[in-house]
Amino acid sequence: MRRVVAASVAIALTVLLAGAASPPPPVAEDPTDPVRAGEYWLDQYGIRQAWQTTRGAGVKIAVIDTGVGRTPPEFAGVVGGTDVSERGAPDGRTPVGTGSESNHGSWVASLAGARGSADGRGMVGVAPEAELLSVSIDIEGEKVPVSDQIADAIRWSVDAGAKVINMSLTTNTLEWDPSWDDAFSYAFEKDVVIVVAAGNRGSGTTRVGAPATIPGVLTVGGVDPDGVASVEASTQGITIGVSAPSERLIGVSADGALVQWNGTSGAAPIVAGIAALVRSAHPELDANNVLNRLISTARPPAGATQRPDVLYGYGLVDAAAAVSATVPSISSNPMGDLAEWIRLYRRADAAPAPAPTAGPAEIAPLPAADGPSAAGSPLLPSAETLRYGTVPLVALTVAAIMVVLGLTAAARRIRSARESRSPSSPSI
Repeated sequence: MRRVVAASVAIALTVLLAGAASPPPPVAEDPTDPVRAGEYWLDQYGIRQAWQTTRGAGVKIAVIDTGVGRTPPEFAGVVGGTDVSERGAPDGRTPVGTGSESNHGSWVASLAGARGSADGRGMVGVAPEAELLSVSIDIEGEKVPVSDQIADAIRWSVDAGAKVINMSLTTNTLEWDPSWDDAFSYAFEKDVVIVVAAGNRGSGTTRVGAPATIPGVLTVGGVDPDGVASVEASTQGITIGVSAPSERLIGVSADGALVQWNGTSGAAPIVAGIAALVRSAHPELDANNVLNRLISTARPPAGATQRPDVLYGYGLVDAAAAVSATVPSISSNPMGDLAEWIRLYRRADAAPAPAPTAGPAEIAPLPAADGPSAAGSPLLPSAETLRYGTVPLVALTVAAIMVVLGLTAAARRIRSARESRSPSSPSI
């Protein structure tokens, strides 16, 4: 206990010397509450320690999902929303879908920013003082194509002031609709951190798919409570940036019921909440440096052989280190450059054609055309027809006649010769 008090005093002194406000008071905690006890990630991933500095105040997190429930007190931090599916409520607070699908957005939102209760009971999110935006979509695309919904949802979130966007969804394909190019570029240009889920083997995703393949987003893989890559509730891919818990998670449903669930759909909002903590503690940092803090301070997991790793990315996210560690600044997005990807693979910009080095060639003018011939009757021969038609025809005809006459004369002479050699007939 004395070490904790000493650390709190040291932090307070540092902040005061920097001319900033004092750190927030501790989050209310009831040690007998089984819900809080079940949120093992709060301690294992440095979140409670990060709360000594910030709880996410002043940052908006957009949850692009199936909608966040309207009535549970845990969602008191939802300050706005919209529906882009044409199936939900205008404010995005009516869950879209059937069965557990309709509660998905609420579960995600509760991990990112559930408020808990004043007496320290009930679920509390990673960034309990952050503001949430509920953007409801229909993953079946019943009325509006999913590609259009995603593009519209991102643009609306950016325009509504989101500094962090969470997308716990996947298309299970590497490619994405070209309309997403402009939407994601718009978010990056407006200095927004986009966090996406890597997908789960248990639901058929064997490798990361879009939007987790889009350069510039932070893709989150999943681990079990021991920090080992989850077999069912995660996947693998070279685009994974960091990892977070994806098993034995807790979520608040749209009607307030608590459930236990699995998936990188839960790992992503944990990281989105930590991104909000970083943005709240360091408002001077742009999105690129927020991302850099998250991956630079991640803890190497046991068993990882390289960094980044196809299962863990740069490692297990660490909220306390991301908020407080000294990290050199960078000037570009460490997760990739979407603008450059578009230039290379969408537009294939070619070098301009070389300018000609030789001038035009000089060509002598053509001779004047012959004047028109005098008009004549088509029944009378012309010089050309006489030269090339009549004269040759007459010559050939005469030659043929001479040959025939010669052959006839020869035949007569042969016949006469035969008759003169034959004997006289005998008399009777």
